[in-house]
Amino acid sequence: MIVVLISLAIWLGLIAFWGGFPRGFWRADQRLGQPPEPQAWPDVTAVIPARNEAATIGEVLRAHAASDYPGQLEIILIDDSSDDGTGEIARAVDGARPIRVVEAPPIEPGWTGKLWAMHCGIAEAGSAPFLLLTDADILHAPDTLRRLVAKAQADRRAMVSLMARLDARGLWGGLLIPAFVFFFQKLYPFPWVNDPARRMAGAAGGCVLLRTEALRDIGGIAAIRGALIDDCTLAARVQQAGHRIWLGLARDAVISLRDNRALGSVWTMVARTAFTQLRYSAVLLAGSTLGMVLLYLAAPVGVAVGLALGDWQLALAGGGAWAAMSVAYRPTARLYGMPPWHCLSLPFAALLYMLMTLDSARRHWAGRGGAWKGRVYPAAP
Repeated sequence: MIVVLISLAIWLGLIAFWGGFPRGFWRADQRLGQPPEPQAWPDVTAVIPARNEAATIGEVLRAHAASDYPGQLEIILIDDSSDDGTGEIARAVDGARPIRVVEAPPIEPGWTGKLWAMHCGIAEAGSAPFLLLTDADILHAPDTLRRLVAKAQADRRAMVSLMARLDARGLWGGLLIPAFVFFFQKLYPFPWVNDPARRMAGAAGGCVLLRTEALRDIGGIAAIRGALIDDCTLAARVQQAGHRIWLGLARDAVISLRDNRALGSVWTMVARTAFTQLRYSAVLLAGSTLGMVLLYLAAPVGVAVGLALGDWQLALAGGGAWAAMSVAYRPTARLYGMPPWHCLSLPFAALLYMLMTLDSARRHWAGRGGAWKGRVYPAAP
């Protein structure tokens, strides 16, 4: 009973205060909207790193070429040693805007692949005031870049990032993806990230608009060369340099084409960096595991045990904690078109994410941490 009541109290506190009152992290209300447009549109260079993205790169590049951005837009695709024809497909794309394909040289020691490709692409860029750093499986709507630049200019933000709408099809995608977005918002409360008075930094690496000046101020991409969680690391460096950042949720403006219907797809994505988030600490891993049990599993277990033993006080307390987390989860689940009853599945999703985190630690200790697309990256010093 004590454990369940503690869980209920924590959820009520999170709903009321985490992310600020009355907005809260859980409202999922940080959206790009339609910011006022500037009188003059600055030049932008889109830098798109790609490694074995043949399945999506054609559609993605055609979408960039079809952007309705009023200013000058340069599109650079960096082919990072792909062996599936990514570069050939990119060169064959014919659109309203030219696309330049650059072969990345062999990766240097100390770099992660994506950041190395971005570094090489930025080196090829001109002197545009803004860089659009985006992934090769992220589809942009025609007006996305226009709205990103308008937001950066109107709010004087050096970095504007959108968390793409992820694929939530199928049993596993439906169970895990909305929960992933919810957990991300809880870890990096968007209202606090967007509040210049707070020192909370977060970003979504699939879609980042960055002022070139701010990147120079932090020493370029080389300043974060070994980061596995590169988006949030970049946001923290930009914020520490005295610049303002903004992070929001996308519905249709930015869509991920990554297929999440298989459990293994989500598992690999999370296990790659979950232990990195815990700074490779066994103590933090144990604390995180106990925290997940307390926050997400105590409530359904309390309901089950209370009903089995006829302890209605325990069952009601567990039901209250379960209801509280479901209320917090509802706006994010709604964003993904999930019915109200879907919110009751959050504890089961949390259990799987807890197992993914433990597996992430196991992979690290086995020397396979950070593995992605045929490369294994050691822990950054």
